[in-house]
Amino acid sequence: MNASPSTAAGASRADRTDPYGRPVAADAPLPPPRFAFDAVTWKEILSLLLNLPMGIVGFVYVVTTLSVGAGLSVTVVGLPLLAFGLVGCRFLASVERSLARRLLGVHVESPRPLRPSTFGFLQWLWMVLKDPVAWRSALYLAIRLPWGVFTFCVTLTSLFVAWPVLPFLARGMASVDRALVRGLLQPSDELERRIAELESDRGVVVDTAAADMRRIERDLHDGAQARLVALAMDLGLAREKLLEDPEAAARMVGEAHGEVKIALQELRDLARGIHPAILTDRGLDAALSSVAGRCTVPVSVTVDLPARPAEAIEGIAYFTVSELLQNVSKHSGAARATVDVWRTDDRLMIQVRDDGRGGADLAGGSGLAGLTERLDSVDGLFVVDSPVGGPTVVTAELPWRGRR
Repeated sequence: MNASPSTAAGASRADRTDPYGRPVAADAPLPPPRFAFDAVTWKEILSLLLNLPMGIVGFVYVVTTLSVGAGLSVTVVGLPLLAFGLVGCRFLASVERSLARRLLGVHVESPRPLRPSTFGFLQWLWMVLKDPVAWRSALYLAIRLPWGVFTFCVTLTSLFVAWPVLPFLARGMASVDRALVRGLLQPSDELERRIAELESDRGVVVDTAAADMRRIERDLHDGAQARLVALAMDLGLAREKLLEDPEAAARMVGEAHGEVKIALQELRDLARGIHPAILTDRGLDAALSSVAGRCTVPVSVTVDLPARPAEAIEGIAYFTVSELLQNVSKHSGAARATVDVWRTDDRLMIQVRDDGRGGADLAGGSGLAGLTERLDSVDGLFVVDSPVGGPTVVTAELPWRGRR
């Protein structure tokens, strides 16, 4: 028996399936066209095709500038031309890093920029000529051309005759490109990072020292100096009244004696703010116990150190705890606090904990940001854990250096 037309049509519609095996209607629209390769593969292909023109530009630049500069190095213009050529190599390397970041997904940090020397042109010239980043950039640009010729030819040919395996070829050659960028265009991470940090820390130290000097000058001018000037005037008036009115002169001398005591106390406080004598004489344990005794919140201090650290580290540790305990007194609303100081390997650890309201913030204007900069200047760390509602735990870490 022959099947009806409707049955045959239904069978033909059922026979049509999508790529996943699901039946589709005969009159269903076709799926939208899509590329066979994903976006990452196309970016790699574009990067491999750009290797040739970029390689030609870099190779011609390096060969021309560096060979001419080296050849004329016996003349006056040779070394400056070589130096400017190396600066250009750094610029072309920055372009290569940008392309690698956009097309290959390689995030390479930029090296430290060459800052003009304040001592003159000769110092700048020597700084450029011995710059390892510039020479590595020149090497990268020189070897880029033969590799670029190879990748360009293979990629262009594969686009027409071997496109099924092109994604695998592109991934392999792009991996070589990534290795070259990381090996030659990436700065020496540790060295460059340390140089940048030391330059930044040097500025912080200079600014902190200048601020401390201004504070000491202001305290002397507005405090002890003004009080001593008033004291000298009172003693002068008392001397004039000594014969005419001895009793009034005695009262003025008594008042001057009280002013002398206050001035001495202000000078002691100022000296303690510069460097407390108890810290020099007896170390961190006694000095921190003295600071804890002046805190408005009961504080327990535990110092477990096998020996005394270097004077600079000891002073920073003291002022860090002093500042933190002042914050506890002023802002925390705590009932008690603890201070723990100990040594772990080559680090001096400080932890200040209070059971206050919490919410301490490095940007809150409580002096924590200044402590962070002070500790950064000596390769220290400063971590604040202060959720709203408390407790607040502040951990400071300093490098351990023993006393000489």
